[in-house]
Amino acid sequence: MNRQPGREGDVLTVSQLNAIVKALLDNEPLLSHVMVRGELSNFKYHTQSGHLYMTLKDEKSAVRAVMFASSAKKLLFRPENGMKVIVEGRVAVFERDGQYQLYLTGMQPDGLGALHLAYEQLKAKLAAEGLFATERKKPLPKTPFHIGVVTASTGAAVRDIIHVLGRRFPAAQVLLYPVLVQGPDAPPMIVEAINWFNERHAADVLIVGRGGGSIEDLWAFNDESVARAIAASAIPVISAVGHETDFTIADFVADLRAPTPSAAAELAVPDSLTLRQRLSNVNVRMADLLLRKTSAGRARLEMLSAHWALRQPEKLLDEKRLVLDGLSQRVLQAQQTRLERGRQRLSLTAGKLSALSPLGVLERGYSIVLHGGSPVRRADTLAVGDELTLRFAKGEVQACVTKTGERC
Repeated sequence: MNRQPGREGDVLTVSQLNAIVKALLDNEPLLSHVMVRGELSNFKYHTQSGHLYMTLKDEKSAVRAVMFASSAKKLLFRPENGMKVIVEGRVAVFERDGQYQLYLTGMQPDGLGALHLAYEQLKAKLAAEGLFATERKKPLPKTPFHIGVVTASTGAAVRDIIHVLGRRFPAAQVLLYPVLVQGPDAPPMIVEAINWFNERHAADVLIVGRGGGSIEDLWAFNDESVARAIAASAIPVISAVGHETDFTIADFVADLRAPTPSAAAELAVPDSLTLRQRLSNVNVRMADLLLRKTSAGRARLEMLSAHWALRQPEKLLDEKRLVLDGLSQRVLQAQQTRLERGRQRLSLTAGKLSALSPLGVLERGYSIVLHGGSPVRRADTLAVGDELTLRFAKGEVQACVTKTGERC
């Protein structure tokens, strides 16, 4: 027996049942916008889509929830498991699974402001990376002549900075890069300005900031991209956000924090009056030192002028002549001694050579037999008919071998 779905006793398919429940929930005004308090668990961030999936629970119950990327990107803090939150959205059924869940459009920490939580989360993250470390902070130049200012082009902050810089150090050139200092468009403009100065080496020091305001007004200086741009700047950065007691993330990352824009200008440049006084003191000390050195030199000159060598130079010349004569005699004597020793060595060597000379042998009545210009030492090296030369102490004769043998 066929019956229409929805009437008592009708048999429904699973899909029909889920569709009916979905229509009932979608048409219920009380469920079209609800706010629910609970604790996050099973939290997952889908990296490709940007959607957030989670379970919201209390002591007794739990309900699944999803926040699509369009809403998730508006969150100022990072949801985590165990975090107590208040969410808002609508209740609907996911027909495929037959489970109802919350479709979230908003989320805030329960008992702690979203901005404050986002601030603490980013502060902990950057501190863990070492961006607040003292050792990475750069010193400010002592006499910067080019001051870069990143702030709004109108308002008290820029006027105070320019006034203080002009009063303290008129020689400095101030270059303003106007930016928005609050609102969603402010962080990228501040980052662009910091990068512009660094790419062109257009400043010796940067002042980045704005006047005072609420935490919402100052939030651009709690932005992660601004913090990283300040940390990466090769130019020293002074954070000059106008609040005396509270700190922004930019204050922690900057090389120096100033409580106000005016104080930043005070810290950025030296006081010209103080510099003049220091230069004056240096001039006085230099003049005093020069006077003392001149007096000491004059006294030494007078002492030297009074010395007898300058007053009677002929005496000094006489002494030097005597010394020179003595040296000349010593040199001459040394030369004669060396010559005499040389003569003795030469005579001794000549005697030895004479004793060894074959001419001396010839003088004693001996002769030298030469064959072919060479001395003959053995008779058996000659043959009958060989021509010989007999050399005596005085003169020589030619001879011919007529007979050979041990004895002729």
